Amino acid sequence: MPTVSIDTFSDANRLEERGRFPTGQVVAFVTTTKARKTIRKEIACPGRNLPLGVPRHVLGSLLSNRIEFSRIRQATSMGSVPGYRSNASANNDATPRSIPTSSFESLTSEQIEAHMEKFRYGSFDLTDAVRPSFDLQVIPRQGFRHDCYTDPKTGTKIPVIMAAASRDRLFDLFSDLVDCLGGTVDVVLETSHDGDSGEHQDLYREHIDVPVLKSALYEFEEMLLNDGCTGIAILNPAKQQEIQFDEHKMLICYGSPLEIFERILIKHDVYPDEQIRFITEAEHVHSSTDGFARQFYELQSRLCIDVDGYGDESYEC
Repeated sequence: MPTVSIDTFSDANRLEERGRFPTGQVVAFVTTTKARKTIRKEIACPGRNLPLGVPRHVLGSLLSNRIEFSRIRQATSMGSVPGYRSNASANNDATPRSIPTSSFESLTSEQIEAHMEKFRYGSFDLTDAVRPSFDLQVIPRQGFRHDCYTDPKTGTKIPVIMAAASRDRLFDLFSDLVDCLGGTVDVVLETSHDGDSGEHQDLYREHIDVPVLKSALYEFEEMLLNDGCTGIAILNPAKQQEIQFDEHKMLICYGSPLEIFERILIKHDVYPDEQIRFITEAEHVHSSTDGFARQFYELQSRLCIDVDGYGDESYEC
């Protein structure tokens, strides 16, 4: 019989007021001794749509913007993205927030385990990284839609494609999208393994050849697909284009022209659907393991990113 412990707190107040949820953001950590998994539960803030991460290339050089980027990334954790306007909800910042109700509140440990074991929804297979709400507020399915990110400082609008793909085609699709960025790219590894409240740490590597990068990524394919505390962004600042493969195992493509990304998505049988809703737009859970956490730090070393979270082509590893 697995034992389950649940700790619920406000991510927005960074543990200052345990058990209170003034912004409508709730995170819970569930540790199951049977699977040795840590499960993080996120409840989408009412009135908001998909929480886009900040595209790294809008901040200019990674090196010169590390401090500013960390501040913005912390502010955007759990969906509170400054300046983001969804096409589906132009006034989402003005919507009053309320305390969300969790579909997991009254579940037994056995029910949680059973829900985490289910990965197939119709013809769509999830990875082990994330699961939808217990009451299936959003049913996972394959497709992509267009959206827009607005830079809060400059007002610049960046076109975005958000996509979900079934597990069997997901990693090869990600790999093909990365090829669109050119021969040399920058990398940002994202981890929330050590964050008690779901906050992220971003680890940088500039100027890596794409064949070298892809060799490392395929070596760690299982972890990248199935770890709900790991995300990665690949970007070309010169092109101002970027591919994010986030903790939810969604693919987010930033920057014009989007047509090359659309062609690759369709080639992999991922088709446009402007009405699609993603798992991040409702309550959902993330899952990780101690083994995945170790593999993440192995990947960090493989990519020559030092303990301070920064690396480049001159760093010896």
